[in-house]
Amino acid sequence: MSNQDPRLDPRLGAAPDDAVTDDLSAEEHGRGEGVGEAKEVEGLSQGQLVWRRFIRHKGAMFGLGVLIAVMLLSTLTMGIGPIPGLWHVQNFNSPGDVLNGGTPTLQIPGLFGGTTFAIGEHPFGQNNIGQDMFALVMKGVQTSLFVMFCLSAIALLVGVTVGALAGYYRGVLDQVLMRITDLVITLPVIVLGAVLGKLVGILPIRFNATPEQTLAINNNMPLILSVALGLVLWTSLARLVRSEFLGLREREFVDAARVAGASDWRIITKHMLPNAVGVIIVNTTLLMSSAVTLEAALSYLNFGIRPPSVSLGYLITENQGAFATRPWLFWWPGLFIVLLALAANFIGDGLRDAFDPRMRKIPSARQMRLATHQLPADQGVPTAAAGATAASEKSGASETDGPTKEER
Repeated sequence: MSNQDPRLDPRLGAAPDDAVTDDLSAEEHGRGEGVGEAKEVEGLSQGQLVWRRFIRHKGAMFGLGVLIAVMLLSTLTMGIGPIPGLWHVQNFNSPGDVLNGGTPTLQIPGLFGGTTFAIGEHPFGQNNIGQDMFALVMKGVQTSLFVMFCLSAIALLVGVTVGALAGYYRGVLDQVLMRITDLVITLPVIVLGAVLGKLVGILPIRFNATPEQTLAINNNMPLILSVALGLVLWTSLARLVRSEFLGLREREFVDAARVAGASDWRIITKHMLPNAVGVIIVNTTLLMSSAVTLEAALSYLNFGIRPPSVSLGYLITENQGAFATRPWLFWWPGLFIVLLALAANFIGDGLRDAFDPRMRKIPSARQMRLATHQLPADQGVPTAAAGATAASEKSGASETDGPTKEER
């Protein structure tokens, strides 16, 4: 039996015009993949496309919702700066009378034996000196959020600057900046934070600082810790930005801007940096998650935030002796650490998928069948398989009709 195309064999007869047309149309235009998506995003800018993909990412929307909810809860209850909050305990360090053994007054139907929903006076319970745990946890959330954003901003500024200069100018400057980056990478972050925390406790005594100066240093410990860690954690971002700039500097639009007389500063900030913003934003959000856990680890080791400031890691350290008798002192700080870290990770994953044009959700076979049945018969997308099937059916029918007149 010949393998020749049945449409070209005169013995088998010609395929119907509609089958040939469908087959040729499918071969010219493919199987219709991406046609609906192309129509859907037609006329949208790159920023609109990224935002459209981001808001359709369920994990990113969950993380963003959790982060906004936690920020609003801590701000509304404990205030921000000189603006007081709505919670009845604003002085979170003030002790009080321990009521009912410090048991949480929060009641949720179906959980912990609760029959009705009630907040009570101390929803997260009290510690051994009567401090309200809800006020302490909300203040710790604010401290962790401050460290997260401040550390990420410093790492972003240093990492982008070093990576952009090294990738654009290359040569000697690139070698010097990358060797400095390699040197900083070798510094153990936990050990560096521990040394910093020890110095903060020793230096005021060594230089005979007044009690007011010591108190000011302890009050600004979140800022000091954020700056110190931000000056160490910029290395991975600098390497990624450098690799992006090494590829972008060889593109045609950079050559055109250079020929047009644009300065190096304008080429870097107006032409190359916007094209690398995806890598920068994604890695900054992932760095925010690392900042939350790192601050909690340093505070747990008693090298991070100190009184009168309070953080989530410090609360776990302060109450670790009561783990067996009052475990709720660990539930709430640990829960909010997990929520903040997961929210930042989910947002970073969503941004990574949104900025990567290759990350497209492939519909399942069931979704494809449903979409096919919902289309009218005259608007179906022809496929090469359909045309080939029609041609093969015609070929098979012709072959079973027996030999042609010429062969007889």
